Amino acid sequence: MDRAAESERRCVATRLALPAGDLIRFVVSPDGELTPDIRRKLPGRGVWTANSRAAVEHAIRTRAFARSLKGKVSVPPDLADALDRLLLRDALQSLSIASKAGLLVTGFGKVEAALTGAARPAVWIEAADGADDGRRKLSQALTRRHGERAGQVPVADCFTSDDLALALGRDLVIHAALKDGAAAEAFLVRWRRLVQFRTSPLPDAALTASASELKDVTAGPTSE
Repeated sequence: MDRAAESERRCVATRLALPAGDLIRFVVSPDGELTPDIRRKLPGRGVWTANSRAAVEHAIRTRAFARSLKGKVSVPPDLADALDRLLLRDALQSLSIASKAGLLVTGFGKVEAALTGAARPAVWIEAADGADDGRRKLSQALTRRHGERAGQVPVADCFTSDDLALALGRDLVIHAALKDGAAAEAFLVRWRRLVQFRTSPLPDAALTASASELKDVTAGPTSE
């Protein structure tokens, strides 16, 4: 297990101590701008938020980054969007590596064969803008072959066909499947991190704890 995932850090937005694997690190660049460090390799003192768009946006609203860093820092207004793009690119790069390792199949027929084979794929990928009919047919084939175990195959459906085509260097990608392997596991980690960022809510406890701080911020200067 990655030792970074075992250690804990405190999220500046929620005040909760969480495993580093469930957090995003930020550092201040040489020009004073807050910068996401998704690989946790950039030099400098880091601050952390839960891996959640809601947490990042809450930290911006309450000026939590500046308080934690105890100094002036420029926080881009589109920080959450920029982080989303970074996580998306990281996941797609990982998918590209898995493809180059020979673990990826694409196209309806090949994906159907992978889903109905003796060994279930590590992940089934469906373009977010693909037709419902194709996905429904593949789901039915998977269920007929594996029954209740069909639900054990994760479905990555947050990428558009353009995202997949660009990452894989192909004209059109709607259906894909990844076979088991180290590169597939690496993709799963990055894909799940992207989904977690997009879908995880801010805990109610964090909203309650920071209510007075937010009141103070809205009564004072609004820039960091």
